[in-house]
Amino acid sequence: MIKFKVKINLKKIILAILSFVILFMIGTIISVYMYPPKGVMIFEYHRVNDESCNIDDYSLSREEFQAHLDYFKANGYHTISLMDFIRAEKYGEELPENPIILTFDDGYEDNYTNMMPMVKVMDMKATMFMAVNYVGKENYVTWQELKEMQANGIEIGSHTANHLPLDSSEVTMDNEIKLSKLLMEWNGLKTIYFFSYPNGVYTDKAIAELKDNNYLAAVTGDAGYNTFKTDKYLLQRTNVSNNRFGFLGFKWRILKTKILYRLGINQH
Repeated sequence: MIKFKVKINLKKIILAILSFVILFMIGTIISVYMYPPKGVMIFEYHRVNDESCNIDDYSLSREEFQAHLDYFKANGYHTISLMDFIRAEKYGEELPENPIILTFDDGYEDNYTNMMPMVKVMDMKATMFMAVNYVGKENYVTWQELKEMQANGIEIGSHTANHLPLDSSEVTMDNEIKLSKLLMEWNGLKTIYFFSYPNGVYTDKAIAELKDNNYLAAVTGDAGYNTFKTDKYLLQRTNVSNNRFGFLGFKWRILKTKILYRLGINQH
Protein backbone atom coordinates (compact mmCIF):
# COMPACT_ATOMS: atom_id res chain seq x y z
CA MET A 1 0.00 0.00 0.00
CA ILE A 2 2.80 2.45 0.87
CA LYS A 3 4.61 1.72 -2.42
CA PHE A 4 1.36 2.31 -4.31
CA LYS A 5 0.88 5.70 -2.62
CA VAL A 6 4.47 6.68 -3.42
CA LYS A 7 3.90 5.86 -7.10
CA ILE A 8 0.66 7.89 -7.15
CA ASN A 9 2.36 10.86 -5.47
CA LEU A 10 5.31 10.66 -7.90
CA LYS A 11 2.93 10.77 -10.86
CA LYS A 12 1.18 13.78 -9.36
CA ILE A 13 4.50 15.56 -8.85
CA ILE A 14 5.60 14.87 -12.43
CA LEU A 15 2.23 16.05 -13.80
CA ALA A 16 2.42 19.18 -11.66
CA ILE A 17 5.94 19.97 -12.91
CA LEU A 18 4.94 19.38 -16.54
CA SER A 19 1.85 21.56 -16.10
CA PHE A 20 3.97 24.33 -14.60
CA VAL A 21 6.51 24.16 -17.44
CA ILE A 22 3.77 24.21 -20.09
CA LEU A 23 1.96 27.14 -18.46
CA PHE A 24 5.26 28.98 -18.00
CA MET A 25 6.16 28.58 -21.67
CA ILE A 26 2.68 29.63 -22.80
CA GLY A 27 2.95 32.69 -20.56
CA THR A 28 6.40 33.51 -21.99
CA ILE A 29 5.15 33.20 -25.58
CA ILE A 30 2.17 35.43 -24.82
CA SER A 31 4.47 37.98 -23.16
CA VAL A 32 6.77 38.31 -26.19
CA TYR A 33 3.76 39.02 -28.38
CA MET A 34 2.14 41.47 -25.95
CA TYR A 35 5.42 43.14 -24.92
CA PRO A 36 7.94 42.55 -27.75
CA PRO A 37 11.63 42.73 -26.79
CA LYS A 38 13.43 45.96 -27.57
CA GLY A 39 16.76 45.73 -29.34
CA VAL A 40 18.40 44.60 -32.56
CA MET A 41 18.07 41.11 -34.03
CA ILE A 42 20.97 39.98 -36.22
CA PHE A 43 20.28 37.22 -38.74
CA GLU A 44 22.93 34.80 -39.99
CA TYR A 45 22.60 33.69 -43.61
CA HIS A 46 25.10 32.01 -45.94
CA ARG A 47 23.92 31.41 -49.49
CA VAL A 48 21.08 32.48 -51.81
CA ASN A 49 21.28 29.92 -54.58
CA ASP A 50 18.60 27.99 -56.47
CA GLU A 51 21.06 25.25 -57.49
CA SER A 52 22.48 24.43 -54.04
CA CYS A 53 19.35 24.94 -51.91
CA ASN A 54 18.26 21.32 -52.34
CA ILE A 55 21.57 19.85 -51.18
CA ASP A 56 22.94 22.44 -48.76
CA ASP A 57 21.31 23.27 -45.43
CA TYR A 58 22.95 26.70 -45.52
CA SER A 59 21.44 27.67 -48.90
CA LEU A 60 18.12 29.38 -49.47
CA SER A 61 16.45 29.65 -52.85
CA ARG A 62 15.89 33.14 -54.19
CA GLU A 63 12.17 32.65 -53.64
CA GLU A 64 12.71 31.72 -49.98
CA PHE A 65 15.04 34.65 -49.37
CA GLN A 66 12.61 37.05 -51.06
CA ALA A 67 9.87 35.75 -48.74
CA HIS A 68 12.06 36.66 -45.76
CA LEU A 69 12.68 40.17 -47.11
CA ASP A 70 8.94 40.62 -47.77
CA TYR A 71 8.17 39.44 -44.24
CA PHE A 72 10.59 41.94 -42.73
CA LYS A 73 9.08 44.80 -44.73
CA ALA A 74 5.47 43.80 -44.05
CA ASN A 75 6.11 43.53 -40.30
CA GLY A 76 7.80 46.89 -39.88
CA TYR A 77 11.42 45.75 -39.58
CA HIS A 78 14.14 48.09 -40.87
CA THR A 79 17.62 46.91 -41.81
CA ILE A 80 20.69 48.68 -40.47
CA SER A 81 24.42 47.98 -40.64
CA LEU A 82 26.67 46.99 -37.78
CA MET A 83 28.28 50.42 -38.07
CA ASP A 84 24.84 52.03 -37.65
CA PHE A 85 24.43 50.07 -34.41
CA ILE A 86 27.87 51.01 -33.11
CA ARG A 87 27.38 54.70 -33.96
CA ALA A 88 24.01 54.72 -32.22
CA GLU A 89 25.58 53.21 -29.10
CA LYS A 90 28.62 55.49 -29.14
CA TYR A 91 27.25 58.79 -30.45
CA GLY A 92 23.54 58.53 -29.79
CA GLU A 93 22.56 58.44 -33.45
CA GLU A 94 18.94 57.43 -33.92
CA LEU A 95 18.04 53.96 -35.15
CA PRO A 96 14.81 53.16 -37.04
CA GLU A 97 11.98 51.32 -35.35
CA ASN A 98 12.41 47.52 -35.17
CA PRO A 99 16.02 47.48 -36.43
CA ILE A 100 17.54 44.25 -37.75
CA ILE A 101 20.88 43.34 -39.33
CA LEU A 102 21.18 40.84 -42.20
CA THR A 103 24.56 39.09 -42.27
CA PHE A 104 26.07 36.54 -44.66
CA ASP A 105 29.03 34.33 -43.76
CA ASP A 106 31.86 32.92 -45.89
CA GLY A 107 31.74 35.11 -49.04
CA TYR A 108 29.92 32.97 -51.60
CA GLU A 109 29.64 34.41 -55.09
CA ASP A 110 25.84 34.15 -54.99
CA ASN A 111 25.97 36.90 -52.36
CA TYR A 112 27.21 39.10 -55.20
CA THR A 113 24.99 37.75 -58.00
CA ASN A 114 21.77 37.10 -56.05
CA MET A 115 21.71 38.56 -52.55
CA MET A 116 23.09 42.02 -53.33
CA PRO A 117 20.62 42.94 -56.11
CA MET A 118 17.67 41.52 -54.14
CA VAL A 119 18.57 43.56 -51.06
CA LYS A 120 19.20 46.64 -53.17
CA VAL A 121 15.79 46.44 -54.86
CA MET A 122 14.17 46.33 -51.41
CA ASP A 123 16.24 49.36 -50.32
CA MET A 124 17.74 47.29 -47.50
CA LYS A 125 21.20 46.88 -46.01
CA ALA A 126 23.35 43.77 -45.49
CA THR A 127 26.74 42.71 -44.14
CA MET A 128 28.97 39.99 -45.60
CA PHE A 129 31.81 38.32 -43.68
CA MET A 130 34.62 37.05 -45.93
CA ALA A 131 36.86 34.05 -45.29
CA VAL A 132 39.73 35.88 -46.94
CA ASN A 133 41.83 33.02 -48.34
CA TYR A 134 38.74 31.83 -50.23
CA VAL A 135 38.61 35.01 -52.36
CA GLY A 136 38.70 34.07 -56.05
CA LYS A 137 38.17 30.34 -55.48
CA GLU A 138 35.31 28.49 -57.17
CA ASN A 139 31.90 29.66 -55.90
CA TYR A 140 33.43 32.55 -53.93
CA VAL A 141 33.63 36.26 -54.73
CA THR A 142 36.65 37.89 -56.36
CA TRP A 143 38.48 40.96 -55.08
CA GLN A 144 36.74 43.07 -57.71
CA GLU A 145 33.32 41.75 -56.67
CA LEU A 146 34.12 42.47 -53.03
CA LYS A 147 34.98 46.07 -53.89
CA GLU A 148 31.80 46.42 -55.95
CA MET A 149 29.73 45.07 -53.07
CA GLN A 150 31.26 47.55 -50.66
CA ALA A 151 30.72 50.38 -53.17
CA ASN A 152 27.05 49.32 -53.39
CA GLY A 153 26.51 49.63 -49.65
CA ILE A 154 27.16 46.03 -48.54
CA GLU A 155 29.17 46.17 -45.33
CA ILE A 156 32.21 43.86 -45.46
CA GLY A 157 33.75 42.14 -42.44
CA SER A 158 36.25 39.39 -41.70
CA HIS A 159 35.41 35.71 -41.18
CA THR A 160 39.10 34.87 -40.56
CA ALA A 161 41.63 33.90 -43.22
CA ASN A 162 40.98 30.14 -43.37
CA HIS A 163 37.58 29.62 -41.71
CA LEU A 164 39.06 27.69 -38.79
CA PRO A 165 37.37 27.65 -35.36
CA LEU A 166 39.40 29.93 -33.11
CA ASP A 167 39.83 27.30 -30.40
CA SER A 168 41.59 24.95 -32.86
CA SER A 169 45.22 23.98 -32.26
CA GLU A 170 45.85 24.72 -35.96
CA VAL A 171 44.95 28.38 -35.56
CA THR A 172 47.53 31.15 -35.61
CA MET A 173 45.45 33.94 -34.11
CA ASP A 174 47.54 36.66 -35.71
CA ASN A 175 46.91 35.23 -39.21
CA GLU A 176 43.21 34.62 -38.75
CA ILE A 177 42.30 37.93 -37.14
CA LYS A 178 44.98 40.51 -37.98
CA LEU A 179 46.11 39.41 -41.45
CA SER A 180 42.59 38.65 -42.68
CA LYS A 181 41.72 42.29 -42.00
CA LEU A 182 44.94 43.67 -43.48
CA LEU A 183 44.66 41.55 -46.64
CA MET A 184 41.29 43.05 -47.44
CA GLU A 185 42.47 46.57 -46.76
CA TRP A 186 45.67 46.06 -48.80
CA ASN A 187 43.51 44.84 -51.71
CA GLY A 188 41.57 48.08 -51.85
CA LEU A 189 38.67 47.62 -49.42
CA LYS A 190 37.75 50.28 -46.91
CA THR A 191 38.72 49.68 -43.28
CA ILE A 192 37.37 46.41 -41.87
CA TYR A 193 35.76 46.90 -38.47
CA PHE A 194 33.63 43.79 -37.92
CA PHE A 195 34.21 40.07 -37.42
CA SER A 196 32.26 36.82 -37.47
CA TYR A 197 33.50 33.82 -35.45
CA PRO A 198 33.71 30.64 -37.59
CA ASN A 199 31.21 28.09 -36.25
CA GLY A 200 30.33 30.66 -33.58
CA VAL A 201 33.40 29.64 -31.55
CA TYR A 202 35.12 32.38 -29.57
CA THR A 203 37.76 32.53 -26.84
CA ASP A 204 39.07 35.21 -24.48
CA LYS A 205 42.27 35.26 -26.50
CA ALA A 206 40.36 35.86 -29.74
CA ILE A 207 38.38 38.72 -28.20
CA ALA A 208 41.59 40.34 -26.93
CA GLU A 209 43.14 39.99 -30.40
CA LEU A 210 40.10 41.63 -32.00
CA LYS A 211 40.36 44.59 -29.66
CA ASP A 212 44.11 44.90 -30.26
CA ASN A 213 43.49 45.07 -34.03
CA ASN A 214 40.81 47.77 -33.87
CA TYR A 215 37.77 45.68 -34.63
CA LEU A 216 34.68 47.37 -33.20
CA ALA A 217 32.42 44.34 -32.80
CA ALA A 218 32.01 40.63 -33.52
CA VAL A 219 29.02 38.32 -34.00
CA THR A 220 28.46 34.90 -32.44
CA GLY A 221 25.99 32.14 -33.28
CA ASP A 222 24.01 32.62 -30.04
CA ALA A 223 20.45 33.74 -30.71
CA GLY A 224 19.03 36.74 -28.90
CA TYR A 225 18.52 40.48 -29.00
CA ASN A 226 21.27 43.07 -28.91
CA THR A 227 21.05 46.23 -26.83
CA PHE A 228 23.65 48.85 -25.99
CA LYS A 229 24.46 46.73 -22.90
CA THR A 230 25.33 43.65 -25.00
CA ASP A 231 29.05 42.82 -25.18
CA LYS A 232 30.02 44.23 -28.59
CA TYR A 233 32.45 41.35 -29.18
CA LEU A 234 29.76 38.76 -28.41
CA LEU A 235 26.78 40.06 -30.36
CA GLN A 236 23.80 37.71 -30.46
CA ARG A 237 22.87 36.28 -33.86
CA THR A 238 20.07 34.04 -35.11
CA ASN A 239 21.03 31.37 -37.63
CA VAL A 240 18.75 31.04 -40.66
CA SER A 241 19.06 27.69 -42.41
CA ASN A 242 17.19 25.81 -45.10
CA ASN A 243 14.62 24.56 -42.61
CA ARG A 244 12.54 21.53 -43.59
CA PHE A 245 9.49 23.35 -42.20
CA GLY A 246 10.06 26.18 -44.66
CA PHE A 247 8.68 29.59 -43.81
CA LEU A 248 7.08 28.28 -40.61
CA GLY A 249 10.56 27.22 -39.47
CA PHE A 250 11.86 30.71 -40.19
CA LYS A 251 9.12 32.29 -38.06
CA TRP A 252 9.85 29.77 -35.30
CA ARG A 253 13.49 30.93 -35.22
CA ILE A 254 12.34 34.51 -34.71
CA LEU A 255 10.00 33.45 -31.90
CA LYS A 256 12.73 31.29 -30.34
CA THR A 257 15.09 34.30 -30.40
CA LYS A 258 12.54 36.38 -28.52
CA ILE A 259 11.93 33.63 -25.95
CA LEU A 260 15.66 33.10 -25.30
CA TYR A 261 16.13 36.83 -24.79
CA ARG A 262 13.10 37.15 -22.51
CA LEU A 263 14.35 34.23 -20.38
CA GLY A 264 17.96 35.52 -20.40
CA ILE A 265 19.33 32.25 -21.79
CA ASN A 266 22.88 32.54 -23.16
CA GLN A 267 22.64 36.33 -23.52
CA HIS A 268 25.86 38.31 -23.50
